[in-house]
Amino acid sequence: MGVAANSVRIDVHAEAERLLRAIDQRYSDGRRRLVETLLAATHPLVATDIADDDLPQSSVYRNLTVLEQAGVVSKVLTNGERAAFELAERLKGHHHHLVCVGCGQVLDIDLPADIERRLTDDMTSTARSAGFVLVGHRLDLLGRCSTCVTSDRDD
Repeated sequence: MGVAANSVRIDVHAEAERLLRAIDQRYSDGRRRLVETLLAATHPLVATDIADDDLPQSSVYRNLTVLEQAGVVSKVLTNGERAAFELAERLKGHHHHLVCVGCGQVLDIDLPADIERRLTDDMTSTARSAGFVLVGHRLDLLGRCSTCVTSDRDD
């Protein structure tokens, strides 16, 4: 089970299967294992962190691409072109990220409700003034993790 942004419990696997079916794809055992891995993770994972003996890296990349196309997973860009993956907001719930520009580590963060509300209001107004209708937002805060800051001091 997962928690959507409105705190209603949803069956992640049933929703993943529905989303895949909508793009004429199957919810194979490999894709189910990927979803299980991302569901258990406390932060977005890079493909090399997901691959194992049962799920080779080439299969992980191929299946992540299909899961992203279906809207089951989302890609979070880290440092450079490196990407991490997590369950999509509709399955995991709304949150933001701290991204280390040194090592690429990505951590999930939740903002207090009043800050989230003000942020949404301000972004809605900004989008509207540019002729856009806001449908959501993602916020990645870029910085250096404690390990990278410490190694900077040691240099």
